[in-house]
Amino acid sequence: MQISVIGAGYVGLTTAACLAELGHRVFCGEADVNKLDNLIAGYLPFFEPNLEQIVGRTRGTGRLEFGSTEEAIDRGHAIFICVGTPPLENGDADLSAIETVARTIAKRAHGYRLLIEKSTVPVQTGCRLRRYLTLHKSNQLKFDVVSNPEFLREGSAVEDFFHPDRIVVGVDCEQAAEQMREIYEPVLNGTVDCPVHTNCDSRKQARFIVTDTNSAEMIKHASNSFLATKISFINMVADLCEAADADISKVAEGIGLDTRIGASFLKPGIGFGGFCFPKDLQAFVRIAETFGCDFGLLKEVECINQDRIDKFVQKVKKELWVLRGKRICVWGLAFKPDTDDVRFAPALSIIRQLLAEGARVQAYDPKAMERAKKEIPEVTYCQDVYEAAEGADAIVVLTEWLEFRMVDWTRLVTLVERALIIDGRNTLVVEDVLSHGFQYVGIGGACRMPEMASSLARV
Repeated sequence: MQISVIGAGYVGLTTAACLAELGHRVFCGEADVNKLDNLIAGYLPFFEPNLEQIVGRTRGTGRLEFGSTEEAIDRGHAIFICVGTPPLENGDADLSAIETVARTIAKRAHGYRLLIEKSTVPVQTGCRLRRYLTLHKSNQLKFDVVSNPEFLREGSAVEDFFHPDRIVVGVDCEQAAEQMREIYEPVLNGTVDCPVHTNCDSRKQARFIVTDTNSAEMIKHASNSFLATKISFINMVADLCEAADADISKVAEGIGLDTRIGASFLKPGIGFGGFCFPKDLQAFVRIAETFGCDFGLLKEVECINQDRIDKFVQKVKKELWVLRGKRICVWGLAFKPDTDDVRFAPALSIIRQLLAEGARVQAYDPKAMERAKKEIPEVTYCQDVYEAAEGADAIVVLTEWLEFRMVDWTRLVTLVERALIIDGRNTLVVEDVLSHGFQYVGIGGACRMPEMASSLARV
């Protein structure tokens, strides 16, 4: 099937490349001229594990091409709309890019088009898109509108595409549903494996859920908001564990073993970030308000998450007393591992507060430093974990990269001014840290001194 994808951001580029890997001919349209030139030259605008290989391979076979938005509209029988919907100041989603695409489709397209709304949008956007095209289209254009929300996690987007939990399609006719099933047939039939080495579970069978467009749009916002709620809930419990001298790791384990709850998203820390959860949570609250529903629960979820930054900085101050003049090593800048995305990253908010207190920050991240430099140039960015730790009064861990668990602790302890680890993600192996003479301070009661290492080992 000849498919076009409009927008070469995280969702659009991943979708385009993976659809081409399935065997479709895909044309990816991008309005940003600089981004488009880089894509044509072979440079991806962001880091995502395994994506570069797929883009290179599918371009080499001719199944994936890049060009303008207009050309994408001309060439695609099925058109995936993957443009950005950033938050406005009031929390609403900015749908101007969606409208721009709709306007261009109405002017240029003729014949039949399957228009697939993949951007995260408020409920009833599909209805509005359908109404807009009906009013403004040429007489030669016939179309169906589909809502096909994305559930791609940054850092594992390729795996998520080829082995999803579910594929949701919101349609208004059976023909559109069948076309969507045809597009995703290799995924649904389990006849495709990840074309790169990942930890994919090829036994997982994706569910194909067909509903109306309103419900499909609602599923996306409700899913992200629920996951954000789980994170804020466990962070709130972590605070209680610290106050009551309990261990959040054991509490979370006990909760997660309940099959009605599940273990995912029950890891305490400095809060959620990235582009999706914060904006989708705000947008869902605003959507509810427009329909006369009070989502006070989600407002509190957002407040708890925002409060994580202050609480962590206070934890650092408790250990160091005065921050002015202190040298603080930061491990991790991206909002999560396996991505270079620093949008709404808790790490950057924490660093800004540390700098405001007069601390000197030297930081390292395996992938996100170039993006972070544009946001906070006054930080000293280092080549590795060891350079970042030289002379540090404390090492703070703000992203759970696997690399941070694999360091040479014997070497590290000789570099720091004070052997103190403050783990904002509870990601390190505590016994490794303690056995090399470090003090370890974690989230939710994980606060231990070196002399406790032997007793922990006996337990």
